[in-house]
Amino acid sequence: MAKPFYRLQRFLRWTQLLFLFLGVAYIMAGSVLLLQRHGLVVSQRGMSSYFPMPSLPSPPMALEAPALQTGYGLMGPRLTVKGMRYEENAGPQWLISRNQEIRHLRRRWFHSLMSEQEMSRVEKVTPKRKIRHKGAYVGCFLDDAKDRALKGMVFYDFRKMTSTLCQDTCMESGYQFAGLEYGSECYCGNRITSAQIKEEECNLDCKGKKGSICGGVSRLSVFKVEEVLPGQRRYRNVRYRGCFRKPDNTTAASLVHVVQPNLTSHWCIETCMDQEFPLAMIRKPDCYCGYATPHFTLQDSVKEHLCALDNNSLSIRSSQKLFLQVYQTPVQDSRCTEKKFLPEKSSSLVALSSFPGAGNTWVRHLIELATGYYTGSYYFDGTLYNRGFKGEKDYWKSGRTICVKTHESGQRDIEMYDSAILLIRNPYRSLMAEFNRKCAGHLGYASDQHWKSKEWPEFVGSYASWWASHILDWLHYGKRLLVVHYEELQESLVPTLQSITSFLNASVSEERLLCAECNKDGHFKRSGARQPTFDPFTPDMKRLIDGYISAVDQALKANNHTGLPQEYLPR
Repeated sequence: MAKPFYRLQRFLRWTQLLFLFLGVAYIMAGSVLLLQRHGLVVSQRGMSSYFPMPSLPSPPMALEAPALQTGYGLMGPRLTVKGMRYEENAGPQWLISRNQEIRHLRRRWFHSLMSEQEMSRVEKVTPKRKIRHKGAYVGCFLDDAKDRALKGMVFYDFRKMTSTLCQDTCMESGYQFAGLEYGSECYCGNRITSAQIKEEECNLDCKGKKGSICGGVSRLSVFKVEEVLPGQRRYRNVRYRGCFRKPDNTTAASLVHVVQPNLTSHWCIETCMDQEFPLAMIRKPDCYCGYATPHFTLQDSVKEHLCALDNNSLSIRSSQKLFLQVYQTPVQDSRCTEKKFLPEKSSSLVALSSFPGAGNTWVRHLIELATGYYTGSYYFDGTLYNRGFKGEKDYWKSGRTICVKTHESGQRDIEMYDSAILLIRNPYRSLMAEFNRKCAGHLGYASDQHWKSKEWPEFVGSYASWWASHILDWLHYGKRLLVVHYEELQESLVPTLQSITSFLNASVSEERLLCAECNKDGHFKRSGARQPTFDPFTPDMKRLIDGYISAVDQALKANNHTGLPQEYLPR
């Protein structure tokens, strides 16, 4: 009897120890989850400066293989092209994305650069504004999406919008009033065209500053921006468009005419900005303000000396006086700024596919301006969403967006789409653009220290092959394809954008296309063309990349597409 009792007692003792062990494990697991959640909250509140961010993982190195000479030039590992198809030779099969492990590593590394982590890095490299109180609060006003109270520029920031940010943006773009709506939308203008209403109807906090009011639902909190005397204003984004022949009928071309005996370009630009026109045109003593229209498209510039002769020979009134010097003012052309989701869900899924750094975001911006419909994304990039790409949060298969951004390749990823726009950019430029984004966000630049680090050659070793394999996969598996070269879009924006909208079956007026051309820069154009102080591409890198360029060029021609632009080779 004693022996069974002893065994029972020992069993209960071990059971107590087991429960104790499980309890401790449960508490430890809960603590880890709590710490992780706490860390996420801290990063979301912008406290990353107090907690160092983990370093980014190094890019996966491409599998090494000796370069070889083929009929299409010096190549990296194992690629041949035959007619309409490309084949793999024996050996490592990483170039055309068949190796799943390499593909998943690349994808994981690419996605690790997205969302909050990237935004934290951008915050670190972006100089902070000096916050100061400026301007004067005017009141709360009605706003209608079909008839805006402020009809100038539109600017979004769903994460950091404040009244100061909105006022600064409007002032630098030449507007007198700044209005905030929904806590995150900023509208600019030089006149208010709606009725003032009760203050309590503007009741939404600014996304970037709790306790500060930024309008309401269809309600604008309007500020008069800081007064700056004419002649002392300093604007960004005023650019000279060139010399153009004056339209025969300025009224038909919707040009407003002002005469000033002592006309200067600065006076004409400020006058047109005050009237909310995006173009200022000068032919002394005449100043014209207006938009690009089918009667005055700004597509065919003439030699500069014709405008110089026209403006300097005031006593000559002859047929020579037919030319205008045209300036693009900071005022946004408001004819194409309103955007929405598709009114009916589309049953056809269209991809906007590109290698990272090839200008996908810029092309999305142009498509949204030209068509008036949001573009979607296979991913979610918080930085893009926060700056107005509302389709970024929409489920990519919803059918509510006109096309879907993707950087994926491979048969399964490609065959999910019914058709695709394949955007191709010079790999040298693409690699540098993507490395800039990786190191400093959408608008920043990598430093010389970044270019000299071991991360750069590792990046080129992996991503150069991805540039080639991405294009070859889409040529091979894509069902219906429109190939667009980034450089041709830059050079001939309106006709190239017209071919894109036709491919998307979107009915777009010529005026809307011209409006998109006027607003082409958007919020994601890097200022200037800052380059490293030295050539970051070594001779070995150039030989590798040039081989990929030759193979892609041959594959495009074999598939009845236009080959790569001449500037790609030789570099």
